[in-house]
Amino acid sequence: MRKGRAGRGRFVNVKWLPAGELRVGIVVSKKVGKAVVRNRIKRRLREILRRLHLPKAHLLVIASPEAREATFAELFQDLIRTLKKSGLIQ
Repeated sequence: MRKGRAGRGRFVNVKWLPAGELRVGIVVSKKVGKAVVRNRIKRRLREILRRLHLPKAHLLVIASPEAREATFAELFQDLIRTLKKSGLIQ
């Protein structure tokens, strides 16, 4: 992933490499909160990524501690903006 492209947003950071298939990793560290909070953020990010129909790539989405206060809509907008910054989507 070091040689890939990256983008940084308010609630998430994104790293990706072109690949033959879409593979997604979601990282939510303990700095974000307890297990309930981390799992809620992971569920929201999974649903957002499912709705986007992304191109084939290896994608890593890293949630920042600020994501704990974000609503679903704010996460959605920030992830789209970050993916555009990184060049994965137009």
